[in-house]
Amino acid sequence: MSAQRPMPLSPHVSIYRWPITMVLSISHRVTGAALAVGLVMLTVWLVAMASGPEAFAVVDGVVRSWFGALVLFGYTAFLFLHMGNGIRHLAWDIGLGFEKDTARRTAMMVIGFAVGATLLTWLVLLLSARG
Repeated sequence: MSAQRPMPLSPHVSIYRWPITMVLSISHRVTGAALAVGLVMLTVWLVAMASGPEAFAVVDGVVRSWFGALVLFGYTAFLFLHMGNGIRHLAWDIGLGFEKDTARRTAMMVIGFAVGATLLTWLVLLLSARG
């Protein structure tokens, strides 16, 4: 009996350069799951509100902390990224945008939309909180 050589490993994702279209495909799934978790957080907030001032004060304290603001900022970014990518998928459903250059360009447009809409939303929120 001869010693068997180990089978070569399949190429791993760390070997390949991730194209932007692949990144957005994965992020669309991740943001969808994160938005579902955010709905659980919204439910906790609503239940606390309905439970009385003491319960609401606890949840409101967490939401108004730096960590709560960070989570809400991330949720906003995920919402806009998921929405932009969803619109892109709707265009694909009718057969538009499958060319390589168009797919890459629309991916960059989705990222630009998500960044711009998130920053604009938070700018409006922060300015309205001051006044």
